Amino acid sequence: MTGQKNDVVRKELMIKASQRRAFQAFTEQMDLWWPRSHHIGKSEMKKAVLETKQGGRWYEIGVDGTECNWGKVLVWNPPHKLVLAWQITADWQYDPDFLTEVEANFIEKGPKLTSFTLEHRNIEKFGPKAQEIWSAFDSEGGWMGMLKTFANIAETDAAGGTSGSGASKSSAHQADTAR
Repeated sequence: MTGQKNDVVRKELMIKASQRRAFQAFTEQMDLWWPRSHHIGKSEMKKAVLETKQGGRWYEIGVDGTECNWGKVLVWNPPHKLVLAWQITADWQYDPDFLTEVEANFIEKGPKLTSFTLEHRNIEKFGPKAQEIWSAFDSEGGWMGMLKTFANIAETDAAGGTSGSGASKSSAHQADTAR
């Protein structure tokens, strides 16, 4: 649509794993699915960290040992819901006074089937660069690519495999929509 304002990136996946397993893979194993190229620190990223608690930090650790904040946990409700404060500006710098939200919902559809929805909202707060940022977040190099990797990790472990061995990409059925 011409003239549509894109202030939310929304991604949906059906994950062949239990709700608890999907939540665990998203939160406790973020380091396995977050791309090393997606960092804002001066040095290369060694590890992505999400402190799994209300008010917990969300940050990266560089190969040189430095830490660089990305945001914090606003809502911690395992295994149903997680809301993160994304505090990275349009210039890819951490700013404690800047905040957009990333909400992840995990809805049990069966013993080993979870409906997963991610919304990155308040994109308009990026100001003049909002459309550019929305396009980056909405791209294969943004949330969708990362979420496919997350789903593969959740499904591989759920099937009794080893993390990172790469479950079939076709098992992460997606209905990817943007508002």
